[in-house]
Amino acid sequence: MRVRTRAEISGTVNDSDGGSSVKRTSHALQTEKRVFGHLPGGAEILEYTVRNKAGIVAKLINYGATLKNLLVTGREGKAADVVLGFDDLRGYVGDHPFFGGTIGRFANRIAQGRFSLNGDCFQLAINDPPNSLHGGKAGFHRKVWNATAVDDGQGASVRFAYTSEDGEENYPGTVTATLTYTLTEKNELKLEYTAETDKATPLNLTNHSYFNLAGAGDILDHILFLNADSYTPVDGKLIPTGEIRSVGNSPLDFSKPAAIGARIGELREIGGYDHNFVLNGSMGTLRIAARVYERTTGREMEVWTDQPGIQFYSGNFLDGTLTGKGARVYRQHYGFCLETQHFPDSPNKPNFPTVVLRKGERYHTTTIYRFSVRRQ
Repeated sequence: MRVRTRAEISGTVNDSDGGSSVKRTSHALQTEKRVFGHLPGGAEILEYTVRNKAGIVAKLINYGATLKNLLVTGREGKAADVVLGFDDLRGYVGDHPFFGGTIGRFANRIAQGRFSLNGDCFQLAINDPPNSLHGGKAGFHRKVWNATAVDDGQGASVRFAYTSEDGEENYPGTVTATLTYTLTEKNELKLEYTAETDKATPLNLTNHSYFNLAGAGDILDHILFLNADSYTPVDGKLIPTGEIRSVGNSPLDFSKPAAIGARIGELREIGGYDHNFVLNGSMGTLRIAARVYERTTGREMEVWTDQPGIQFYSGNFLDGTLTGKGARVYRQHYGFCLETQHFPDSPNKPNFPTVVLRKGERYHTTTIYRFSVRRQ
């Protein structure tokens, strides 16, 4: 079912209630909306499509504020969807490894699902035994967000908003969060997060897209650069030890571009990469975090962020049991994640940058995915 026709957007478009207010201009950034499906309880889930002149197309759904599709052209001018996911809502409602979702309240792991704050102890759901992972059993990626199509002068945008009530997943405080996706004519997909709380709470938001710049097959030949000279080593349960260690002389050294698969065999215990890298430069300053190049298509993606860390995950636990878009089976290493973030288990590591958001403070962070094509 189509809700509204495509429109060139220059002013604010209010789609949250089905209405619209559109000012037409000469630029070709476009937004459209349709019903994507309904949840078992009847809630309507919407899909928003934004596109630019270069032919980049992003499709977003308000279930989990999820990046569903991202079509990018390659060297031969052919577009491919470079993110993993599903063709229908049933796939996203079912069991899957966070494809494209917005992660909160806390991205990554918290040891034993416990933390203390202001003298109080909190026990979270153990959904990744023995730890809590990505916000618990029903994190932000499992919530229905309010959505509004807007234009802030930078490009066509969709703004998602969600209120997480005090005690949700046993986190303290009521948090009001927004995530604005903006597609620009610079071939950037910009993600801007904001949040406020009425009580101190840990907060660490990210996007969990799985990328494959070839559009199919494994990602082992993708060339990766990480702007990180160090990482946070973990114990046998993937919890940081608290140490910050140099990547030098290890398979984690991507300070010079290297194929993802070149040394992945040295990480047999966890089947590949699933590590938090400490980004060079100052936290709070937007800077390059990663660059990935796929030689066959020429597609290149840069990741820019103001966060202190990035989790590089090589799709180790994709095991061929999930069927995604176009009936494609997702096997091990068929996608990679670059999750901009604060460090895992930060609520229990006082030497890590703080993740506590307090009443009266404003959480604000930006991540940008920038696309280009190498001609040779």
